[in-house]
Amino acid sequence: MKSSKPLPLIAIHGGAGTMSRSSISVEQTMAYNDALQSILRAAQQLLADGASALDAVSLAVDLLEDCPLFNAGHGAVFTHDGTHELDAAVMDGATLRAGAVACVSRIRRPLRAARSVMEHSEHVMLVAAGAEAFAEELGLEMVLPTYFSTDARRAQLRRALDTDATLLDHDGAALAFHPTAVSMAPLDEGSKLGTVGAVALDAHGNLAAASSTGGMTNKRPGRVGDTPLIGAGTYADNRTAAISCTGTGEMFIRIAAAYDICARMAYAGQSLDAAAQEVVMNVLPTLGGRGGLIAVDAQGNLSLPFNTEGMYRGYARVGVTPWTAIFR
Repeated sequence: MKSSKPLPLIAIHGGAGTMSRSSISVEQTMAYNDALQSILRAAQQLLADGASALDAVSLAVDLLEDCPLFNAGHGAVFTHDGTHELDAAVMDGATLRAGAVACVSRIRRPLRAARSVMEHSEHVMLVAAGAEAFAEELGLEMVLPTYFSTDARRAQLRRALDTDATLLDHDGAALAFHPTAVSMAPLDEGSKLGTVGAVALDAHGNLAAASSTGGMTNKRPGRVGDTPLIGAGTYADNRTAAISCTGTGEMFIRIAAAYDICARMAYAGQSLDAAAQEVVMNVLPTLGGRGGLIAVDAQGNLSLPFNTEGMYRGYARVGVTPWTAIFR
C-alpha cells in the first residue's frame, strides 16, 4: 500500500522584484537559474537522506548567503555610511522555537548565528555587538566587514547617494505607483527587494523557515526590516505553514505578514494559497507594500505569490527535478 505522506519539499527565493524582463540578458538569466538550481539540488538531497526541514532550510540559506548574486552574506548591500548590517532568522515549525540576529557585520553566515540563538540561548533575537560576541563565543566563523563587499554593491550605493534614494535590492525604478497597480512599475537590478529565504517540509511532516538579508542600499544605519522579526518576515508552525517573505519590510512588519497567513489558515479555514494570495495581492498593496513570499504547509501544498514583476524562486520535491523561475 502506498504511503499518503507528501513528498519532502524545499522552496527558496532570492528576493522579489528582479531585473526587468526587457533588460535582463540571457547570461544573467542563466546565472540566476543555475545558482537557484544548484542550491535546490543540495537541499533536496539532504531531505532525501532523511534530514530535518530545519537542516534543509539552514543549508539552503547558507548557500544563498555565499552567492554574491543575492543580497545576503557575501554580496550584501551598503548602508548610507558605507557599512554592512545583516539580519537573519530561523523558525522550527515542530516546536515554535525561533532565533534571529540583526545589524551584524562580522558574522560570515548570519543564518547560522540566528540558529545558534535559537538552540544555545534563552532568547529569540540578539543584535549588533551583542550578537557578534555571542557568535564568537560559540566559535562561529567571523570575518572583517569588507568580506561582504562587492564592486557591484558599491556602485549601487554611489547611484543611491547621487539620487538621494533608499533602494530595495531587486525592485525597479524609483517611480511612484498606485496601490492597485503595484506590479506595473518597471524594475531593474539597481534596487532589488533583496532578501533570501527557504521553507521546507521533511519526511516526518515537520516544517521550517529561514530568511537572511543585507537590508536596503543607502538605508539609515540601525534600520531593521521584517526578515529577522518572527511573524513579520519569517514564521513556521506545523499546524499551518512555513513562510519566508521578501519586499518592503516596513509594510510586512505593519501587517505581521507571515503570521497573518497562518492565522487566516487557522482561524478562517483558508487554504495556504488563498491566504498567501490575499496577503500579497490585496492586503500589502493597500499600504504600498511590494514583494512576495514562499510558503509550504504540512500537506505539501506550495504558494509563491509576488506583486512585483518577478521573484527569484524555485522548489524541489524529493525525487522530482527542481523548478526555478524569475518572472511569471
